[in-house]
Amino acid sequence: MSVETEARPVTGDAPPPARGGATAPDQRALRKRERRFLYRDKWWGYALIAPAGLGLAVFYLWPVLQTLYYSFTEWGPFGGTTWIGLENYRTLVHDPEVWQSLLNSLVYTALVLLGIPVSMVLAVLLNLKGMRCTGLYRTLYFLPVVTMPAAVAVVWRWLYNGDVGILNQALSALGIDGTYWVSDPGVVRFAVAAVGVWMTVGYNMILLLAGLQGIPQDYYEAASLDGAGRVRQFFSVTMPLLSPTLFFTTVLSVIQSLQVFDLIYMILGANTSVGVTNPAYSEGQTIVMLFFQKSFFDNQRAYGAAIVCVLFVLIMALTALQFRLQKRWVHYG
Repeated sequence: MSVETEARPVTGDAPPPARGGATAPDQRALRKRERRFLYRDKWWGYALIAPAGLGLAVFYLWPVLQTLYYSFTEWGPFGGTTWIGLENYRTLVHDPEVWQSLLNSLVYTALVLLGIPVSMVLAVLLNLKGMRCTGLYRTLYFLPVVTMPAAVAVVWRWLYNGDVGILNQALSALGIDGTYWVSDPGVVRFAVAAVGVWMTVGYNMILLLAGLQGIPQDYYEAASLDGAGRVRQFFSVTMPLLSPTLFFTTVLSVIQSLQVFDLIYMILGANTSVGVTNPAYSEGQTIVMLFFQKSFFDNQRAYGAAIVCVLFVLIMALTALQFRLQKRWVHYG
């Protein structure tokens, strides 16, 4: 007798039908095609950012690494370097000129930061309803930002001139004796900081004005319904909502002020082959000016590299400190 094979019921060993009618092999093929497309798109992305990445590596990253390497070497009189380890940094720590320049840079930065409240007031005034000629005012305040620092320095050096300068002439008309603003060690820091504030107030004003215009009017209407006046609205609504823009402005101002060079260098008078002729030069010399002097006048380029590495660490430390402290006063959302 032949035994006929009976039809067996479907057990759990068989794969369930794929959702949408596709079988398991079809799903694997689909995933394979998706991976191939993603792989191809990834390389297209790399190809598109390659020019910018190459420029960043060649003109920014490589010079930073090269400067860091040179800071551990000694620069020969005819070129060439010799590895000396931390000797440049040991000399730097005991160099009073470095500490004086660092102090000058920090004082200049602190004084320039005082211009942010001025920018805040101007931004609030330009944001008032019914204010006319706002475009003209924005242009006038922003003009110093787009003006070359060398040209600004030449104009302000003439204004600060102790003999024929307009500032001293105006003070003389009021019966006040002026001074030699860029040659007096007691006032030179404030004189150059005033120019720095004048150059940056327009840029900060534009940033703060953009932040003010991004605040919804609903908050002010709600505060007005609660009985808050203009002053209360400013401190309870405007300041908290504008704090991210203020934080951004502060970070940028600190970084830019610590790197200032050409403006102060031109105001104080360029260092010449016969030496410094301005008696207040040391009181106004910034850390970047000292780096320039050591690297290109004294031919101590390795020592100059160590100085600029210290500046880099200082900027990073102050920026990190600002980001740490912003949790206490910056309100997002």
